[in-house]
Amino acid sequence: MKQYQDKYFKRAKKENYAARSVYKLKEMDKRFGLFRKGQTVLDLGAAPGSWSQYAGERVGPQGRVLAVDIQATRHTFADNITFLQADVFSDAPELLAAMEPLAPFDLVISDMAPKTTGIKFADQANSLELCERAFEVAIRRLKRGGHFAVKIFDGAETKAYADSLRPHFEKVKYFKPYSSRSESKELFIVALGFVGTDG
Repeated sequence: MKQYQDKYFKRAKKENYAARSVYKLKEMDKRFGLFRKGQTVLDLGAAPGSWSQYAGERVGPQGRVLAVDIQATRHTFADNITFLQADVFSDAPELLAAMEPLAPFDLVISDMAPKTTGIKFADQANSLELCERAFEVAIRRLKRGGHFAVKIFDGAETKAYADSLRPHFEKVKYFKPYSSRSESKELFIVALGFVGTDG
């Protein structure tokens, strides 16, 4: 299959990243300056772990990354990364215990995607629901001035979703990485400078 032969897949394998998606995050970081040394980062939908790997590299030994996914990963992570197999939308005791020493986070990132059906509108609706729930996590867990980056399947509701973030952040931007596959409908929304909630 084409996806297994593309240059980003081969590059990820060569550079020992868990998946090609790492290059999307690298592009976002280069464009928006998401990471700094010493940050705490919450990675939603982290498996197989390439975003967590990159985040761990960028925040350095003094920083911490909490990576959460309902799926397991076989990847072994650096000491500053904790991978937890859990539903990030739950109040599972082990999840809350892992978050407690790290929150509020400097950065919340989400590469979550629904299981695709091949029905465009259904896939977009399911992606939007994940994004809305990721935003709920972000506004509860981000520190003021923090950032939020989330993947969405671009559709009719994308603008409304981005607009819903604007009251809570200084800037909200759209981003389509070069490393996204040409046929992919994925788009990233990057929200910078969390200003808090109205409540």
